[in-house]
Amino acid sequence: MQKIKYIIVDDEPLAHDVILTYAESIDELELVGQCYSALEALNFLNSKKVDLIFLDIEMPKLKGIDLIATLPYQPKVIITTAYEEYALKGYELNITDYLLKPFSLQRFLIAVKKVKSISEKRPSSEVITTESNSNDSIFIKSDNTVHQIKLKDIHFIESIGGYVKIHCKNTVIVSNKSLQYFDEMLEDSEFIRIHKSYIVSIPHIKKISGNQVVISEVKIPIGRHYKLDLQNRLNLF
Repeated sequence: MQKIKYIIVDDEPLAHDVILTYAESIDELELVGQCYSALEALNFLNSKKVDLIFLDIEMPKLKGIDLIATLPYQPKVIITTAYEEYALKGYELNITDYLLKPFSLQRFLIAVKKVKSISEKRPSSEVITTESNSNDSIFIKSDNTVHQIKLKDIHFIESIGGYVKIHCKNTVIVSNKSLQYFDEMLEDSEFIRIHKSYIVSIPHIKKISGNQVVISEVKIPIGRHYKLDLQNRLNLF
């Protein structure tokens, strides 16, 4: 049984106690951290990957909503808050569920069930690297069609909501794999993640202007958390 690694991000100790008590009834949940501010959580999540965040919104200095927008990857998020006016904004950020405090054990179980359902669902698009040609291609299943794509033809990969667009030389292919999946799969090739929503092909970079990379006349933002990695990779010091 695969564990769902989770953290709690809330400035109220009592909220931590409630979630910990409820989580004890679910064998699949594994606690890996407790943070009492969004800034503390940001530092934690920059060094460790988790599957799920129980996230409060109203916290000092940095709101939970702002934390979601700055994360370098996209774990599942269950909002836990006393403020229902944030619900629409939360769903715009593709959260899994929204729990209004005080919430019951039954409601908590429903939210976690959604996370488990998403994690266990077999995706409709699959990506397989090919071993017979030195891993210079990937096969992508999209809309019941399998596409073979040469890595050299991929210009950049863009995350939009719950899916990604693979921008190639002459086409764009949609996959419901996460951007993190592609980031890990391509880490030993000539690709680099430069933003929470973008991976780019280094050979296709036409120029770097300010905080943007230009590929095929498309301007792609460089996230501040990724700028140093890009500079190191390209020996720009």
